[in-house]
Amino acid sequence: MKLSQDLQSILLELATLERSQAHGGTPTIPEQEEYEKAQAAHARLLDASGSAQLAVDDMEMEILRIQADERKLRQRERDDKAQLGAATDPETRKDLEHDLYAAKSRIADLMSELQEAHNEIHALRANLDVHGAKVSDSERKLEVLKRAAEAAQEAAANRPDPQVRIGELREQLPADIVAEYETVREENGVGAAAFTGRACGGCFIVLPPAEQNAVRNAAADELPQCSDCGSYLVRPAS
Repeated sequence: MKLSQDLQSILLELATLERSQAHGGTPTIPEQEEYEKAQAAHARLLDASGSAQLAVDDMEMEILRIQADERKLRQRERDDKAQLGAATDPETRKDLEHDLYAAKSRIADLMSELQEAHNEIHALRANLDVHGAKVSDSERKLEVLKRAAEAAQEAAANRPDPQVRIGELREQLPADIVAEYETVREENGVGAAAFTGRACGGCFIVLPPAEQNAVRNAAADELPQCSDCGSYLVRPAS
């Protein structure tokens, strides 16, 4: 099929638009898709940050428990020492000394636990700070992507009715060209597609090297056909 180069781009736009309408007619908005992906990633960051905060809260509670136990044991130590100062009965003194030893041993264990807890909470708080920074960065990114998505949606809503544009494109093409295009479109659902240099943009099949060369070397006003799906191939304007 022969068609002047200035009309080939019109045929390609017509085929692309009609194929989009045939597949639902609602074009995707890349900005909205990117925003939705960022929202999902932000939700994961929030979950991770929440888990980091819970870990800090749990460790703070553990530290408070250790400190409360230490205070009780310190009081018990003081009470044992006071009672030892007044006790004269050997058995009583023996029991008090045993309890005092046990209290001091437990206090030593608690001091070791407390040191480990302080070391751990330091690391947990640092981890929480990292998550907080990531969440803040994500929030800023989300705001930018949200504005871009809203602008893209508004632009899409203001686009002219695709059917009107299809009518305009058909009117710009010779009737015999439209008829030939329709014949192929009825057969394969595409009609015309872009030639990427190696493959057909209709069936996405990579053509054999010899056919690629034949398409590239065809006359400028010639529209070769894909050997696989039969679509007319529109080459990039030189």
